[in-house]
Amino acid sequence: MTRSLPSGARLGRVMRAALFYTVLRFGLFIVVFGLLWVAGARSILLLGLAILISGVISYFALNSQRSAMSGAISRRITDFRDRLDAGARAEDDD
Repeated sequence: MTRSLPSGARLGRVMRAALFYTVLRFGLFIVVFGLLWVAGARSILLLGLAILISGVISYFALNSQRSAMSGAISRRITDFRDRLDAGARAEDDD
């Protein structure tokens, strides 16, 4: 299915998946940061706990988005390698 798409469309799909995952991770971090701020955490403790807690939550809660992003990146790399191999075969035939 992705082989019929132009290169720009495939790249757009990869970027969209990566951007969506990144926005969700950042949003989760902001929510955890805010909750810890309200709970009274301050300074470097606030930042460290927010990073740690949001990372653990995102590992479980954003599993499907992470899988979609890694699949899109993997397909993009596979397509690129296939094009390189096809180019190398074409050069060998000449």
